[in-house]
Amino acid sequence: MAAEPQPKALTRKPLLLNKVEGSQEVVNMAAIVPKEDGVISVSEDRTVRVWLKRDSGQYWPSIYHAMPSPCSCMSFNPETRRLSIGLDNGTISEFILSEDYNKMTLVKSYQAHQSRVIMILFVLEMEWVLSTGQDKHFTWHCSESGQRLGGYRTSAGACGLQFDVETRHVFVGDHSGQVTILKLEQESCSLVTTFKGHTGGVTALCWDPIQRVLFSGSSDHSIIMWDIGGRKGTAIELQGHNDKVQSLSYAHHTRQLISCGADGGIVVWNMDVERQETPEWLDSDSCQKCDQPFFWNFKQMWDSKKIGLRQHHCRKCGKAVCGKCSSKRSSIPLMGFEFEVRVCDSCHESITDEERAPTATFHDSKHNIVHVHFDATRGWLLTSGTDKVIKVGAKNVLWL
Repeated sequence: MAAEPQPKALTRKPLLLNKVEGSQEVVNMAAIVPKEDGVISVSEDRTVRVWLKRDSGQYWPSIYHAMPSPCSCMSFNPETRRLSIGLDNGTISEFILSEDYNKMTLVKSYQAHQSRVIMILFVLEMEWVLSTGQDKHFTWHCSESGQRLGGYRTSAGACGLQFDVETRHVFVGDHSGQVTILKLEQESCSLVTTFKGHTGGVTALCWDPIQRVLFSGSSDHSIIMWDIGGRKGTAIELQGHNDKVQSLSYAHHTRQLISCGADGGIVVWNMDVERQETPEWLDSDSCQKCDQPFFWNFKQMWDSKKIGLRQHHCRKCGKAVCGKCSSKRSSIPLMGFEFEVRVCDSCHESITDEERAPTATFHDSKHNIVHVHFDATRGWLLTSGTDKVIKVGAKNVLWL
């Protein structure tokens, strides 16, 4: 009998528009300059650079500024041209860029953390600078005065940081795998709740304020979509990387989530589909299909004179099954499984070709991606990483 054909994840090779080369170390973060053909980058080599495209078609630094410590992260606000830079020594320095992006002027610096700054967010509406650090602290400062307004100690070093302007809720993801939600006031904060769904540390967060959905990426290779606005406690898991997820971005107008990872993969997820929660794994002392005992069920093994079997779980129904009753594999994209996973035989027969249709496209960048930035106005996607090269691709070329 011929093997049953199964849909495969749609894999494409990214077609790049431009490469920006010249950094001596890892480019930790970069951003496309709106309304300009330019890029701002910060690197482990201590440099802040603004790259503008010349008539020759090449990018050259219009600004090359050396900081006293490696640059770990940045936040750029196009309206005010305010550039906030986090450093390895715990300092946050703020600059104002000139209109022609040929000059940057230091506004202020303040000691936000005791060690490396991991993430920065500038909130124009409140004039706040939010940050997380390896010192296990979330802090926020007044960007006008530089005064520290408050802080909160997290359970572990925090990597993910997002903020909802409407409700003043801040989301902090840390290395323990926990996401903490805080309510910020002008000079105080209160704990709203915490939730945990990852088996590894949270490495990236992304917030959709329209659908009120939070995405969390993790070192366990997965992404979880938390439906916060729906108030139903729904958590959808997305499996599309073979290594830790390191950066997330969201295209609101097309409802596409973009994830990048240490595996070099760029995955574009269609979030405009009705996705399903993965079932909880059921507990049982014997296979819930054939009733064969599992290897710890000594009584049933003795009574039936049978050797115990290893326990597995069907990813579609969650039942505890033996290897013989779950010999098939299938992708289940609507449950977030773009790769083939273990399913029991009966579930395999029930999954239709339509249900196996991919809901994500995959692109191989060939290098460890540290950061991704999406410019919705032009549909440009920027990646930076350990190869020290900043790459820019176009949406209509890259994944449509």
